Amino acid sequence: MSTTATEPTPAPVPADSPRSQASARRRLDPNRPSTLSRWGVIAILTLSAVYFLLPLWWMVMASIKPGGRQFEEPGLWFNGFDFFGNVKALLEINDGIFPRWMLNSIAYAGISAVIGTLLSAMAGNALAKYRFRGRGLVFGIILAAVLIPKVMFTLPLFLMFNSVGLLNNPLAVILPSVVSPFGVYLARIFAAQSVPDEVIEAARIDGASEGKIFFRLSVPMMAPALVTIFLFQCVEVWNNYLLPLMVLNDTSMQPVTVGLVGWAGSNGQQAPAGLIIVGAFLSVIPLVVAFLSLQRFWPAGLTAGAIK
Repeated sequence: MSTTATEPTPAPVPADSPRSQASARRRLDPNRPSTLSRWGVIAILTLSAVYFLLPLWWMVMASIKPGGRQFEEPGLWFNGFDFFGNVKALLEINDGIFPRWMLNSIAYAGISAVIGTLLSAMAGNALAKYRFRGRGLVFGIILAAVLIPKVMFTLPLFLMFNSVGLLNNPLAVILPSVVSPFGVYLARIFAAQSVPDEVIEAARIDGASEGKIFFRLSVPMMAPALVTIFLFQCVEVWNNYLLPLMVLNDTSMQPVTVGLVGWAGSNGQQAPAGLIIVGAFLSVIPLVVAFLSLQRFWPAGLTAGAIK
């Protein structure tokens, strides 16, 4: 008489086990990406980060190497340390012109960004909260201006400033930089979403003037957008090269971007290449400081519950 062996029945998986919970999540969310898809996204993001950060890493490594070793192997790793000596030499070359360039860039970018942000906030708030004839046409023109590269205005601006005698004047750099169609567009969108009409009407009933409503109510509610506009303006003016090159012939008035390129010109022997790299590294630091110091203003939702 033969006996048939029976296979043991697998023990049921507890409902609260991680495997059971993962299966339940997959059933509830069929569109949830698979593990392979997540790893693919992580790989693409990692390659993108390496692609963008590798030149910055090389610049840091080249800046801290002793003079004359910036282009020696290993290019992406340490080969001695003399960063402070390089900075000292950079600050002394050409009678200390580099600190003047940095101050010029800080002044141009700071003044232009502050005025440009204020103008963008005013224009965006007006387009979002006031009803007037031609509002749609004005907003359409602003959107069209966003699509036009600013480099196309460089030659007309040069001819205009030359005719009014503003060449070699800081206003030739600041005045065109305070106008930001993208800043107006961003301020208009954010004002429409973050500044409730009920709050404005309540302030008007209480007798507040339009200026007080804007500066005491609208500006705090638009803070994340205004910080973003300020940073975009600051970076744009800081990196601007062609306009300052054409309207500022005096070396002492040029920003750091024009000055460093002038050092590395075709006759190129005005400064060692290693010091130019150190100058490029130092010119990035103010922008990094600005981003790190203003990032706390970015979180949205500052007006959550404002209507209550």
